[in-house]
Formats: sequence, structure tokens, C-alpha cells
Amino acid sequence: MWTVIYIAPTARIAERIKQRLTEEGFLVQVRGISLSKNQFEIVVPAGEVEEVQEVLNSILHR
Repeated sequence: MWTVIYIAPTARIAERIKQRLTEEGFLVQVRGISLSKNQFEIVVPAGEVEEVQEVLNSILHR
């Protein structure tokens, strides 16, 4: 089961986060949720949420 860990405001930001998390060895998918608002969900397997959150926090706070 996939779990949403972040909603990115643009496709560019979503892809950058996906790339960074993938480089760290995580499975990551990006799904468009509102093309009119240009929002994208970043989802990971439910079992990896806690580990991914730690890495995501370091990515977002740089």
C-alpha cells in the first residue's frame, strides 16, 4: 500500500524530491492530484514512511 508523504506545489519540485529519495534507495511515485491547482502527491510504500520522513525533512530544510 502506498502512502502520501508530501504534496508538492509544482511538478518540478515533485520530481526533484522523487529524484533525491530515489537516490537514497526508496521506491517513490509521483501522482498528479489537481492539475488545475498543479499539485502532486509524493507517495512511498507504507512500510518506509518513517525512514522517508527523516530524509524528506533534511531535503526540505536545506
